[in-house]
Amino acid sequence: MTTWTAITIIADQPSAETLAAAVENLNPAPIGIACLEIEDDSGLFEVAAYFDEQPDEIGLTILATINGQKNFVISKLDDTDWVAQVKRELTPVRAGRFLVYGAHEKNAVGPSDIGLEIEAAMAFGTGHHGTTLGCLELTNELFVSGARPSRIADIGTGTGILAMAAARRFPDAHIIASDMESISVATSKANFAVNKTKHIRVVQAMGFNHALYRQNAPFDLIYANILARPLRRLAPEMYKMTSIGGNVILSGILLTQGAGVISTYTSNGFHLVNKREIGEWVSLVFVK
Repeated sequence: MTTWTAITIIADQPSAETLAAAVENLNPAPIGIACLEIEDDSGLFEVAAYFDEQPDEIGLTILATINGQKNFVISKLDDTDWVAQVKRELTPVRAGRFLVYGAHEKNAVGPSDIGLEIEAAMAFGTGHHGTTLGCLELTNELFVSGARPSRIADIGTGTGILAMAAARRFPDAHIIASDMESISVATSKANFAVNKTKHIRVVQAMGFNHALYRQNAPFDLIYANILARPLRRLAPEMYKMTSIGGNVILSGILLTQGAGVISTYTSNGFHLVNKREIGEWVSLVFVK
């Protein structure tokens, strides 16, 4: 299948979100839109739209211009069977008892494994990345330490993998998952159905900006596998949303950014109790 991309870089998050929302109304409509902070600590945001037919270049230019942004760079991707390629490269990943696998690798799940199935076509957040793997390993260690949270939140859920891991380790917990991207909300819902964890409630929201979070706070365990800068901005609200003695597991943090995140959270009432370094990434566990 041929795919086109349209990408532009924007200086601030509100402007990026406004432009991303406007692009959704183009004809032909994009099959997916991402609005993400660039992982170089620059504070810049990328708006990327994906199309299965040639996009309206004039329309994209008009939208960029009226929103005061740089023009989109449009690219046509090579014809590639991406799902087949991912299936070839996506091998099962182990994190303690967790085994993350694609549907094509169901036979890899052993009797003592906690299997988490992620569709090959949804390759982001599969456990192969050091941030996701770190969070899964720290979830295992939290369980072994005796933690039994009753209310859990997963901010920036992506594929829903951390919410699903929490549901398997803490089956009696009430779990809310959210993401700012509609495609991630749809992806996580699909994965929850495949993994029979339909009791997880998933909503589209930026951070804690949803009534479900306000109605169900405080939480005994909060995941936020996003990026260092938004994690630091979330620290005061994270404190308000966490129960006394509750844990937060943070990731999406480069090793070079770890000290800054730790400093921000300790100055906001948290104490660092565990961490995991994998490659260039670090995942952190705090207690309130």
